[in-house]
Amino acid sequence: MKKNNKGFTLAELLIVVAIIAVLVAIAIPIFSAQLEKSREATDVANVRSAYATLVADYLTNTGAATAKTIKVPVAQKEANWQTLGADVTDYPLEQMRDGSITSVNIPQKTSGTYDVTIAADGNISVA
Repeated sequence: MKKNNKGFTLAELLIVVAIIAVLVAIAIPIFSAQLEKSREATDVANVRSAYATLVADYLTNTGAATAKTIKVPVAQKEANWQTLGADVTDYPLEQMRDGSITSVNIPQKTSGTYDVTIAADGNISVA
């Protein structure tokens, strides 16, 4: 009788499984960090959108300017800004024609909402 020697041995399969396990163990933390950075970017983009909405409304209704607030749900799960850095307190929202930059302090939150408010005098705040 002829013996069939085709296929992989148990040791070869175990080595492949071990290599895959190491790669997965390395990939999970990296994936989690990137996922948190995308949540932070979502928060900043949503605050910027609320800012643009409030400014447009303020500029079109200058005769009857009143304080308004837009609530933006928080997406991030960790209370630190990985993409902005721990020492950043103000995030730029727009650049004016004269080169100045309008920025606002976006607090670090992990739940609830960001309240983007424009006062009757046109000042913007985020809480």
